[in-house]
Amino acid sequence: MGNQRSVTHKVPDVDSVQPAVTPPPASSETSFLKKPKIGEGRGRKREIPEGLWTKCPSCSELLYDKELENTFEVCQKCGHHFSIDARERLDALLEPGSFTEMDANMTSVDILKFTGVATYTSKLAAHQKRTGRKDAVISGLGKIGTHEVSIAVMDFSFLGGSMGSVVGEKITRSIEAATRMRLPAIVISASGGARMYEGLFSLMQMAKTCAALAYHAQQKLPYISVLTHPTTAGVMASYASVGDLIVAEPGAMIGFAGPRVIKDTTQAELPPGFQTAEFLMDRGLIDAIVPRGEMKAQLINFLEFLSGTAGARKGD
Repeated sequence: MGNQRSVTHKVPDVDSVQPAVTPPPASSETSFLKKPKIGEGRGRKREIPEGLWTKCPSCSELLYDKELENTFEVCQKCGHHFSIDARERLDALLEPGSFTEMDANMTSVDILKFTGVATYTSKLAAHQKRTGRKDAVISGLGKIGTHEVSIAVMDFSFLGGSMGSVVGEKITRSIEAATRMRLPAIVISASGGARMYEGLFSLMQMAKTCAALAYHAQQKLPYISVLTHPTTAGVMASYASVGDLIVAEPGAMIGFAGPRVIKDTTQAELPPGFQTAEFLMDRGLIDAIVPRGEMKAQLINFLEFLSGTAGARKGD
């Protein structure tokens, strides 16, 4: 047992003796590559290129951005309406090449010298650079179908669509132009309310816009208010809620104050979904809920009806 047992392997023209137990020496030529584990390399998170896919926050469906653009930023699976900016909304509603913008260079000023974490001036500059717009509304003249209209569209991406002096002034001028030219007026709202950086000056816009609409109504001209997500606070308490027709997008949040503030004030339990377009339509505040893809066709129908009524009144 003290001697190592050996075996002899016959190879043509060569006699060699190899140990029966001793493994071959480890070297780069004789060592074996490590066998990969089953499933190794799998399970890694796939890198999805930015700008190609968007996850729906409502149903978690992965949506191809090009298809999302074709549906006016509406999820094809669950109907969730994504936010869109003012230019996209104008493109979706107006006839190509028919829009003429008014008051494009009107800019807010820091009349109160507001300071906080950042100054009002710096916030304005940052949002103007990011959005390429002067403020939170675009107004002008255009055509929907065959109907000439004066239209103002708010943009939530600019300081939450808040209503400051410029927003109020541009909407007022848009309504006054509609009155002067005897056109229907349309305002599409998307706002968190009055702009806190301008204090009382922002609240004054509530009365100013409503006064312009009152004069517009005296001339027996139609005004359509379109509410999108979200439309709240001072905007909802003024021009957004006084239309001859009030139309909303599905699921839009609409109200004055937040649920917590209302609950603390009223000391009452609030019904579920009480600040949605559907809840308010059931209770008569809203006349119609129209999906974004059908909005243009429905506005044409509304304008045909209201313009016919306005024409009959003019002949009285």
